[in-house]
Amino acid sequence: MPMFLEYFNLGAAFFIIVCMVLMLGRLLGGPTLYDRLLAVNSFGTKTIIFLCIFCFIINRPDGLDIALLYALMNFIATIAVLKFFNYRCLGVPLIKEQMEVEE
Repeated sequence: MPMFLEYFNLGAAFFIIVCMVLMLGRLLGGPTLYDRLLAVNSFGTKTIIFLCIFCFIINRPDGLDIALLYALMNFIATIAVLKFFNYRCLGVPLIKEQMEVEE
């Protein structure tokens, strides 16, 4: 890998870490629950980007599979938390609500 790309990857990784620290600040100081949820989701997205960059820095592109798995877990967790705060229970089927609205 050319030396320029190594420095570019290190700079990008450092920038992502700074952004992750800012998201942690938003998580702790968010005025509403949805601001905090958005901060957690953004932190997860930045973690995925950092994992991808880190895999290229250490020359192990097979770690991208781990980043993809983490992206799926981040998406499912966000949907589960939003459903919990909307219905106060995770056992509520979403299809039942749609059928009641149509009737």
